[in-house]
Amino acid sequence: MVLKFQYSTFKLECGTDEAGRGCLAGPVTAAAVILPTSFINNILNDSKQLSEKNRALLKPLIETQSISFGVQHVFESKIDEINILNASILAMHGSIAQLKKTPEFIIVDGNKFKPYKKIPFETIIKGDSKYLSIAAASVLAKTYRDAYMEKIHEEFPMYNWKQNKGYPTKEHRAAIREFGITKYHRKSFRLLPEQYNLDL
Repeated sequence: MVLKFQYSTFKLECGTDEAGRGCLAGPVTAAAVILPTSFINNILNDSKQLSEKNRALLKPLIETQSISFGVQHVFESKIDEINILNASILAMHGSIAQLKKTPEFIIVDGNKFKPYKKIPFETIIKGDSKYLSIAAASVLAKTYRDAYMEKIHEEFPMYNWKQNKGYPTKEHRAAIREFGITKYHRKSFRLLPEQYNLDL
């Protein structure tokens, strides 16, 4: 499917998306991207539909060809304090705040958002597979978060975050059972199915 360029008639339309919402460890990461109307790319799609190789190829293209982009991590302690939905929106707001130009309109992947500086916005279910700027934001959010997880993997290699990126895989949960939790784990999440029996 060919992605549409814009949702609205505003020239400075920003797309925003997050990565890592369902993870047990690490930050939730959001990106915001304003693309020029001349932008064309036949590979760009929802980051979950792309190979790691294609995401790596797209990242520098998006960064160099966009009008502006921003990326924001919100870390575990804040997630535990305000919950993952609010943390995801906070990360999106933070990424939009980094844009060098203020967008005239914001399109958001998903169905939840809070107003940002009175800029009109629209939430779009599966927007990352419909609009280029949201897809671009999904790629940046995913690649920046993956790079962060690969970095902290070196500190705690037993959880294999380099591979699972903090998601609740059987391997990750087996490591939590064996080694306990780290400073990077989200304490407010159900880290194990039997967590109510554990003193975490």
